[in-house]
Amino acid sequence: MNPRLILTLSFIGLACAPEAPPAAAPKTPPAAPSSAPASAPASGPQQVLDQMDTRVAVPLLPMMAHHQKQNMRDHLVAVQEIVLAAANDDFTGVEKAVARIGFSDQMGQMCNHMGAGAPGFTEQAIAFHRTADRISAAARDKDRARVLSELGATLQVCTGCHAVWKQQVVDDPTWQALGRSGPPAH
Repeated sequence: MNPRLILTLSFIGLACAPEAPPAAAPKTPPAAPSSAPASAPASGPQQVLDQMDTRVAVPLLPMMAHHQKQNMRDHLVAVQEIVLAAANDDFTGVEKAVARIGFSDQMGQMCNHMGAGAPGFTEQAIAFHRTADRISAAARDKDRARVLSELGATLQVCTGCHAVWKQQVVDDPTWQALGRSGPPAH
């Protein structure tokens, strides 16, 4: 295996090591709205999992939850492309991949909509995208070490977000009760 690729992957593994909780994480998680129907057994498998997983719920309609997961999977592909491009000093490739995870007005609107039912989520999601923008700046400077350092910082925000938040799929009446409108038109 290419020694530079091994070094790059090792660096990313170290960069993802848990550190202090992210600054944008709420200190006291807000109460999560219940999505379980009144007739559901109190000790069903989903309720048991919810009791074990104490992260803060982000209420989402099924279509929104699916869309968010698709975006996160694409973020992982973009990270993979950044690593491979950086290993080959392909700074144009780095910038191209970062464009999918960096901040844009459209990304900001999506974060606002997805986080509408979970105070603090939107700010942390936007912080992820803004942190990713620093990878592009390093790529423009053709500074591989800084590209990897900024990628590590971006992944730290990413893993910090996943440590705090979880999806909670809710039905339309629950979503409406939260005072939210339907999903955005695409």
